[in-house]
This record gives sequence, structure tokens and C-alpha cells, in this order.
Amino acid sequence: MKTRKLLFSAFWALSSILIISCSETINQVEDTLASANDEKSSEVALAPGDSCTFSGELTETEIAGLMEMREEEKLAHDVYSTFFEMYDYVIFNNISKSENAHTSAVLYVMAGYGLEDPATGEEGMFTNPTFNELYASLTAKGSASLAEALRVGAFIEEYDINDLQNLLEETQNEDVIRVYSNLLRGSKNHLRAFTYALARQGETYIPTVISEEQYQEILEDSNTSEWTPGYYYYNSVDSTACDGTGPNF
Repeated sequence: MKTRKLLFSAFWALSSILIISCSETINQVEDTLASANDEKSSEVALAPGDSCTFSGELTETEIAGLMEMREEEKLAHDVYSTFFEMYDYVIFNNISKSENAHTSAVLYVMAGYGLEDPATGEEGMFTNPTFNELYASLTAKGSASLAEALRVGAFIEEYDINDLQNLLEETQNEDVIRVYSNLLRGSKNHLRAFTYALARQGETYIPTVISEEQYQEILEDSNTSEWTPGYYYYNSVDSTACDGTGPNF
């Protein structure tokens, strides 16, 4: 949040395309992405009861964080939806559904604490002007080619990871921590997915927001690497509205 301008500038530093070979692991990942189940709404409808408590009061910092994260997750959804229309590439369709679940989860917590929703119902439009600028610049960048669109996707996930880590350091509310923690896990998996999709295009990704060390840790972390159909919609045994999936809106 405090690094918006820095992160925005970092995006334009994306460069250095390296050619790499496609491994069997990458092939398996892409096969999974291609067959991913898009029945998120029916799965959430069957989920157990809500795990949010909506107890206590939110701090001004927590409120500001929820307001921003609501639109930040919407930004990811809107950009990926735009890219799916451009390229008809399945990863954008799958992950855009996940981002819709994420932004709905944030909205659910906000509603539980009586907060007004800052998000507009129009794709590509945001109350926060920073996100209007990002949407315009990111979609323009990604329109150059499929590889650039995938690179934009990886950048957005880096952006989310950085913000969620900062927000978790500032948050004490258990409901908010639960949602942010699951969104963070989802963003790490999405970053890995975009990295592998780029590899299928014969390219690689160089992080510009998080450190190279953390990026490599994310790629190697088997605890957040669950390449299973439907993963992009939720990743919890006890899948509830407060776990990052959002209610079945």
C-alpha cells in the first residue's frame, strides 16, 4: 500500500526474456490447467457454514486494507477476464474465477462489519484511481502478445503477494487474517501457474516486486503447489465463506 508508486514503476522494468525447455512437470501443469473444473459456485454452495465471527471492531488500518484489497482482487479478475477474451487461453478463465471468489470473500467480511463496498459493478472501473491506471496500463501491456499477458498475470500476483504480506503485518482481527492468509496462498499458486504457463511459451519470468529469493521459494514450495482441478476456486478442506472463497454470490 505504501509502495504503490514503486510497484507501478517496477512493472515497467519487466524485461530479459530467456528461452527454456519444456519439462514433463510443465506439461502436467498445463494439462491440469486445461482440464480445470469451472464449477466454483456449486462447490461453494455445498460448503459448510460460515467461519467468520464478526466480533470486535476493526482498526482504521484494517478498514483501509479491506477497502483496497476488495478492489485489488477485482483488478486481477478484470484484467484476466480481458485477457481471456483476447487470447481464449484457459489459465485466464480459470484464475479470473478464483479472483472473483477472492474479491467476494473480502466483500463478505466488509459486509459483516458494516463497511460500504467501494467497488463498482463495471469491469475495468474502480473507485481508487490507482487501480484505474493499473488496469489501463496492464491490459495495454498484455495486448502485445500472449506471453506479455502471462507476464502481466505474474506481475499482478507478485503485487498481491507483497500487499497481502504487508496487510497481515498490520492486522489483528482473526476474520481478516483468515481471509488474507488464504488469499496469499492463492496468489502464490497463481504466480507459479503463470510462471509455468510462460515456460510453455518458451519464456521465463523475472520478479520485480518480491525478491528473487522469495520468488524461488514460492516456485519450490510444494505445500502451496496443488495442481488439481478446481484449485483456483478454493483450497481448503473446510471450505467456508471466511476462508478466502467468498460466499456464493
